[in-house]
Amino acid sequence: MINADRIVPVMATDLITLYGVILKMDSDNSSLAKLNANGIGNFTVTSGSAPLLATEPVKTLTFADSVSAATVYFVPDYDYEKIASSTGDVDADGNTLYKAVLSSGTVTITKVGL
Repeated sequence: MINADRIVPVMATDLITLYGVILKMDSDNSSLAKLNANGIGNFTVTSGSAPLLATEPVKTLTFADSVSAATVYFVPDYDYEKIASSTGDVDADGNTLYKAVLSSGTVTITKVGL
């Protein structure tokens, strides 16, 4: 926590929307786009032309065969299933932000933030 003495509560928004606002402030994410689920918690990336933010906690995340490179920010669901061909640890706690980067057939997952 940056400031434990003068906490300003987050109100009138959800955590994933708040993450989206914060990510858009980074010039590398100026084209950040929503990745909508195709079933509760199930996501398929069909284009890697812009960084993506999963719109709800992720249970499964797959990349279409036509996608060779992509970046997806996501919050893992409690029943998160490991992404195929991925490296990196994920704590499926329902609130921590992660970044999955597909490159050369491998997905590298890193925790985002402090």
